[in-house]
Amino acid sequence: MNTSDLIVVGGGLVGTALAYGAARNGTRVTVLDEGDDAFRASRGNFGLVWVQGKGFGMTPYARWTMRSAAQWPQLAEALNTDTGIDVQLRQPGGFHFCFSDEEMQAREARMRSISDALDGNYSFEMLDHASLKARLPGIGPAVAGASYTRMDGHANPLKLLRALHAACRHHGVRFAQGSRATRITPQAGGFEIEAGTAIWHAPRVVLAAGLGNRELAPQVGLFAPVQPNRGQVLVGERVARFLDHPTTYVRQTDEGTIQLGDSLEDVGLDDGTTADVLSTIARRGVRSFPALESLRLVRAWGALRVMTPDGFPIYQASTQCPGAFVVTCHSGVTLAANHAFSIAPWIAGSAGDGAPAGIESFSGDRFLNGNETFQHAH
Repeated sequence: MNTSDLIVVGGGLVGTALAYGAARNGTRVTVLDEGDDAFRASRGNFGLVWVQGKGFGMTPYARWTMRSAAQWPQLAEALNTDTGIDVQLRQPGGFHFCFSDEEMQAREARMRSISDALDGNYSFEMLDHASLKARLPGIGPAVAGASYTRMDGHANPLKLLRALHAACRHHGVRFAQGSRATRITPQAGGFEIEAGTAIWHAPRVVLAAGLGNRELAPQVGLFAPVQPNRGQVLVGERVARFLDHPTTYVRQTDEGTIQLGDSLEDVGLDDGTTADVLSTIARRGVRSFPALESLRLVRAWGALRVMTPDGFPIYQASTQCPGAFVVTCHSGVTLAANHAFSIAPWIAGSAGDGAPAGIESFSGDRFLNGNETFQHAH
């Protein structure tokens, strides 16, 4: 019989971070992984470990994001110890560019609001063009200025996903590849999960299936009204190092390639690319750093974010079906440390104090009034 202590439904960044965190504490874990046929946001993201701007209108999310960014060095070290894979974490601080005085004013108001809600425990700087150019000499004249916090960073998301899979296996996690969970049946002492032709059993199950959580959650008395939101990314050739700091629109990877991105599109389950959006991304990249005008582009892709109506995560234990949990977010890289070190012990039942402090703010029940107007959380 296919039995475990915990079944994780979903093998992307969220699911593997949870599986890793549970397994390193001795829990027997099985991951049901649909595979790369899934709309896997984990292979299409920008790789930011990002704090600034997050939590506007929801202070617990600002605290939650800051907590994960602070724990990220511990996660990177643990993964390197277990697998020998360096996920290339760098946290030198990050910049969000503004292209007009109006954008600067709106950005400062947003950042000030978050800082005030945190009683000032959220240091940031607003830099005019001259101050920004002193830190980033290649910045273009079209950039009016930027917000900066020292809390921001980035990592290599593909190396992170590979490291999490390898670390899971190092700690004995079983992966059922090509296993798309379709039915979850509560039973005495646990759950029966149908995935393809196989049946799995465990006393605990966590839904980390991204967009699939919407259909699976009601089977265990939970509510996860997630929708896709597409982002497109351009990648340029390797060039000499010129950008050590991550930004919201442009970053240089550890391998020297240039990533350009940040689009928000409500297009359903279409993870393709479009010339108009990619041209907008390219133009903004050149406005940010004029030297990129001669950059040769080597590939482009689209990926689907997993968005809740308010843009903030859902973390919830089922009261109807004890032992079932749902975890969904659109910041799988940034929140990976929290998922491994705070959420996983709670789900596995190994956390002496139970749920992490403040987790009640992220219940999916906040959407039960039927208001599903989807927003972006940044």
